[in-house]
Amino acid sequence: MNRKRSSMMLTAILFVAVATGAQTPPDKKPAADDSEIRPPVSKTDLQIVEHAQKILNEPSKWNRADTRKCPDTATTFSLYCALEKATYEVTGSFEHRGAAMQEARFVVEEVAPGWKKYNHRLMDYNNDSKTTFGDIQRVLRLLRERINQRLAQQSQPPKK
Repeated sequence: MNRKRSSMMLTAILFVAVATGAQTPPDKKPAADDSEIRPPVSKTDLQIVEHAQKILNEPSKWNRADTRKCPDTATTFSLYCALEKATYEVTGSFEHRGAAMQEARFVVEEVAPGWKKYNHRLMDYNNDSKTTFGDIQRVLRLLRERINQRLAQQSQPPKK
C-alpha cells in the first residue's frame, strides 16, 4: 500500500511540475516565428551554405524574381530557394528559422543599407533592382565566413 501511495504522489508531483511549466507567461516564451532568433550553428550549416554556393554558381542559375515558393522542378534559384534547396539536400528537412537561414538574414542586414524596408529580407534583397549576382555571391561568401566564426566561438570554453 505504501508503495502505491508513493507512486501516486510521484505521479502527482510530476503532473504539477509539467503543468506549471506549461503555464509560462506569454511574455517569457520565445515567439514561434521570431525574426531575430539566433540558433547555434553547426558544421551542417556550413555544408548547407557551401551547397547553396554550388546551386548558385553562375548567373544563369539565379532567379531574381523570388516568391519564396521553391518548386522541386526549378532550374533557377533565388537566394532564399538556393538555401532552402541546400538545406533539404543536406539535412532532409527545412526550418524557416534554421541557423543558416537566420544568419543569411543577418548578412543581408549588413550589406543592404535599405534592408529595413524589406518585408522579407532574403526575398526582397534578392529581388531588389540594385542587387546583382555578384551581391548574391558576396552574401553567400560572408555567410560562410560568419558561420565559421560562430563555430570557432562556440567551440571556445566560456570565459570566467
